Amino acid sequence: MDVQWVLVCHGCLTVLVVVSFLCGQWPIFQGTFIERFHYFLTVGAYDYFLRFVMYVCGSRARDAVLSVEYFCCDRPNPILQIIYLAIIGVTYYLVAQSSFKYIPGHYLSEVHRFASFFAVVVGVLLFLLTSFSDPGTVKSENVTQYLSAYPYDNIIYKEKECSTCKIPKPARSKHCGVCDRCVARFDHHCGWMNNCIGEKNTRYFIAFLLWHFLLCLYGTVVLGLVVAGQLKELKVIYILTAYYGVENSFFSLAPHVVQWLLSSYNTQILLMVFLAVISLLLVGFFGYHLHLCLTNTTTNETFKWQDYLSWKRRLHEAKASTAALKASINGITAEQKPPQSKWRAFFRRSPLDDVDATKDNIFDKGYLRNLHEIVFPLSSRRSVLRSKVD
Repeated sequence: MDVQWVLVCHGCLTVLVVVSFLCGQWPIFQGTFIERFHYFLTVGAYDYFLRFVMYVCGSRARDAVLSVEYFCCDRPNPILQIIYLAIIGVTYYLVAQSSFKYIPGHYLSEVHRFASFFAVVVGVLLFLLTSFSDPGTVKSENVTQYLSAYPYDNIIYKEKECSTCKIPKPARSKHCGVCDRCVARFDHHCGWMNNCIGEKNTRYFIAFLLWHFLLCLYGTVVLGLVVAGQLKELKVIYILTAYYGVENSFFSLAPHVVQWLLSSYNTQILLMVFLAVISLLLVGFFGYHLHLCLTNTTTNETFKWQDYLSWKRRLHEAKASTAALKASINGITAEQKPPQSKWRAFFRRSPLDDVDATKDNIFDKGYLRNLHEIVFPLSSRRSVLRSKVD
């Protein structure tokens, strides 16, 4: 029983760490223990570690740690790629080692041995395709092509030159400080891919997220059916009710069944929890990026639009406040007017209620055309190439 509780605590701790690390900044966790734990994992623990190194070993040791941090976080490196391959390889090995002996089973046919391997291979191929494909690097040779593909909206994008590359900066592009290059329709730099996500590989990145969500969901369901099949074949419910006198109801049987599963199939249970948590995280990331694709917005532009709308809202509020102040001054200096009804004054709208800050995204052309632009990038279309030649 002690071992079972250790496994339960281990699973709960794993879920807490994964959710806090990956989702601690989500608005739903604002002001909660998850947000504070996320800060400790991402900033606080490292800061205490640097102070400890400085106190024990001196400034040279701290500078050495900072140089390692610079290489790992601010320069292209394959560390997270290796970690991804290790995670997917070890997970598949554990699933095969612990559960393939039960396939075929009561609910599963032998085809799942080969289907699971095929699913993992496709996932790795999508990972490699996203990692090593060109995200849409803007160079002096193709800058006119991107300038014609992405016009300036004169709102969040205006004509300017990249201070690093010394070439005109097309709309929706950004100079990546990690890769040290300008990327067309820049979304973000993905450390897991060791590559930027831009115009030409966003389609591969979206496919990667969707496929890995389905892969984790498939693994969770298969492991669940393996455990359910063993529960059926070993007649656990029958033994509990017929020989141990347990009442044949869900609430009576559940504790005994869970105890039996944790003692006999703890590896499968832990793998199920791990895959289920990862699938939930992946579907969240996929849903977010799918929304960006449907609205033809990038992660980089999300922050630009937030800054622009915040500025525009403050400007409207300032104008409305000025207009209200002038109206009040004019009312004081003007001739006495008949008193206005209190009810009418109560229901009268404030000038601040008329504040309007809208997002005028000229790149949003409708769901279907936006998706078509993701699958078939603008810079590779014949019309753009023809305009480049002209």
